[in-house]
Amino acid sequence: MNRRPLTLMMSAALTAAAIALIPAQTTAATGTAADATTTGSQPYASYWYPNTLLDWDPGTDPDAPFNRSRVPLQPRTSDPALKANANARAGEGKVVSLVSFGPTSNNPSQGSSSPNHYAFGHWQYVDTLVFWGGSAGEGLILAPNSTVIDAAHRNGVKVYGTVFFPPAAYGGQLQWVKDFTKKSGSTYPVADKLAQVAQHYGFDGWFVNQETAGGDSTLATEVRNTMRYARTLGPVEFMWYDAMTESGPVSWQNALTPANDAFLQEGTQRTTDSMFLNFNWTASGLNSSRTLAGSLGRDEHELFSGIDTEANGYNTSVNWASLFPAGQPHVTSLGLYRPEWTYTSASSRADSYTREARYWDGANGDPSNTTTGSSWKGLAHYIPEASPVTTKPFVTSFDSGQGDFYNSGGVRVSSTGWNNLSLQDVPPTYRWLVGSTGSKLTPSIDFTDAYEGGSSLRLTGTLDAENTIRLYQTRLPVAADTRLSAVVKTPAAGPTRLKAAVSFTDSPTTFTTLDLGSTTTTGWERRTFDLSAYAGRTIAQIGLRTTGTASAYDLKLGQLAVYDGTVDSAAAPTGLTVLGSTDVSSTGKSLRLSWTASATGSVHHYEVYRRNPDGSRTFLGATPNDAYFVPRLDRVGTEASTTLDVEAVSTEYGRSTPATTTVNWSAPTASNLALNRPATASGQCSGTETAAKAVNGSVSGGNSDKWCTLTTGKWLEVDLGSSRSLSSFVVKHAQAGGESSSWNTRAFTVQVRNTTNDPWTTAVTVTGNTAGTTTHPVGLTARYVRLAITTPTQNTDPAARIYEFEAWGG
Repeated sequence: MNRRPLTLMMSAALTAAAIALIPAQTTAATGTAADATTTGSQPYASYWYPNTLLDWDPGTDPDAPFNRSRVPLQPRTSDPALKANANARAGEGKVVSLVSFGPTSNNPSQGSSSPNHYAFGHWQYVDTLVFWGGSAGEGLILAPNSTVIDAAHRNGVKVYGTVFFPPAAYGGQLQWVKDFTKKSGSTYPVADKLAQVAQHYGFDGWFVNQETAGGDSTLATEVRNTMRYARTLGPVEFMWYDAMTESGPVSWQNALTPANDAFLQEGTQRTTDSMFLNFNWTASGLNSSRTLAGSLGRDEHELFSGIDTEANGYNTSVNWASLFPAGQPHVTSLGLYRPEWTYTSASSRADSYTREARYWDGANGDPSNTTTGSSWKGLAHYIPEASPVTTKPFVTSFDSGQGDFYNSGGVRVSSTGWNNLSLQDVPPTYRWLVGSTGSKLTPSIDFTDAYEGGSSLRLTGTLDAENTIRLYQTRLPVAADTRLSAVVKTPAAGPTRLKAAVSFTDSPTTFTTLDLGSTTTTGWERRTFDLSAYAGRTIAQIGLRTTGTASAYDLKLGQLAVYDGTVDSAAAPTGLTVLGSTDVSSTGKSLRLSWTASATGSVHHYEVYRRNPDGSRTFLGATPNDAYFVPRLDRVGTEASTTLDVEAVSTEYGRSTPATTTVNWSAPTASNLALNRPATASGQCSGTETAAKAVNGSVSGGNSDKWCTLTTGKWLEVDLGSSRSLSSFVVKHAQAGGESSSWNTRAFTVQVRNTTNDPWTTAVTVTGNTAGTTTHPVGLTARYVRLAITTPTQNTDPAARIYEFEAWGG
């Protein structure tokens, strides 16, 4: 039979094929920088070999504080009466998703400054996520980074790390399996560490993929004993991949069989919590697996039948009828291999979101209508939605965990792109369920505006009939002081034609509406409603309802919240400390920060800001953790120090006073930032007298070592590469290169701007100059600098002659 083990299907960053090009190693670092204790270097997700894991200590690993999740696993609700798709079956098949969010090594702990990332948004259909990776050349044991754990747990989804033993052809060594199972007295030291890592970092278990051949029954028994022992050490789970058999060889069964069932259950001993069945399963094999699981006293839904979507996504051929037969109980659960195809195959972020909707919700972008000619109907066709919205407060700003900017309270506090799944709000349960007797409006996640974070919810389209948009399934008890609030924005002041809609568990499909009325501005406006009239009832759904008509309806919802009483704040964090810093440029640093968490109050996350010389603040990042890596802090002008603020944002989005600390800057060392930078000009007198000659650092090369032009408008422009702090300009005229002083430039200006879309601003104006070299002090920041010549010489000679144009700064 043609078997496709997991090893052979890894993508280029992690594939065994790529791994084969890397020499197998017997020892390796844990993936942390040795000097990180005193620097501000980038922390990364942890990875090890079995023996190097034994040396791991969270107290001495400088990256460990940045890899901890502070978000506990949330309970979920799933009301069968509220499932989107009539075909979906509650309480049966589950979904495990094996996802690669980045390479094994150099995977940032807390997101990055790139807005391009796999920001998964369909947690409602997933029960467990495996942080997929590991390689012979980097490390075999991979712990998930904190952002993935935070986002998954906020949505009630468990997270597993990966233990991967590759085939020998791809660098695998049987000794690594033996190291994994090595016993010391009555303990298994590697298992002790696996449990310690999971508990310290805050994730839920391990996916074990043992594909190294050459084992025997004794080694296979010890692999089982190692996992059984680890499960006794606390709340740590294991999922086994169908590869190694009980007799020792690697032989993919594509089913639960007598050859591998002891890796699930051995007599009265529970070996693992679940098993991932290899991809070449058949209808008869799944049925026999279900029967065998039952005879072992195990639920058939603890078996996850694998499908490989790495290469073709929703174009993958799957025998769905054998796995999830129509109108009949699910035979097993489902194992998804590499659903991030929706991101890796996409041409843009918008395309990625379209592909993800097709993968999970179906061809119609409506989980209730999965009718299609394709065999891939979408996961919503089979799996009912589960929601973690079971406790108050519930607040969403529809932040997807990535963006091109960052807003706080509707105010732009950063224009830098970012990704950080720790900040992702619980996505809508239904993507999208819109009911209307007329034209249906189109909901979407909008990346052009936000109230908090980098995105908002937008409704657009033709409004010609009432629309009901179901957003969240919930289980929120209403008290006497419960409130619902919504933040909206309209293109013009006027009627919103929008109502908040809630249903209650005693009549879950009947909505009560709360009219948001009209806006008075084009900015964000909040509407707050008293729900005391419904005290004692429990909210089952939260949605929206539009009424009236509009040929081009366009509204943004920036926040939706249900909470009790007034908006609470948490206590301020304390003890803000710079653990270390690293210079990333002459005017920029990366930083490792830590603080003591708020002593009182419920914190959703902490936000990190720098104070600017003009009194404003710039957002540097955020985390639920008490440690954060700042990728870049830039010096503004010649400031001697920069004050940093860290404030607690409560679960109701109240804000604390900040904790503060100061970063000192050393005296700047000025250099000529224009030296050998790209230069353009209005023209040139000859083929050798180009713009580049004015930034080559030389004036001694004779008459050809200059820029010269006879154009009517005379200008020279230099791109410094990025916005730089500038302290002076120096212009070396004709006399500096040995030519007549009568040809020194008489009148000129120096202009600056930060982007090509900005207008030029004049920084220096000179009239009546006679000197061969002129120096012009300034205090500004710019990327583009321009020398514009008004009068080129002291006489009537029409040629401008510039030997050097220098821009000095740090």
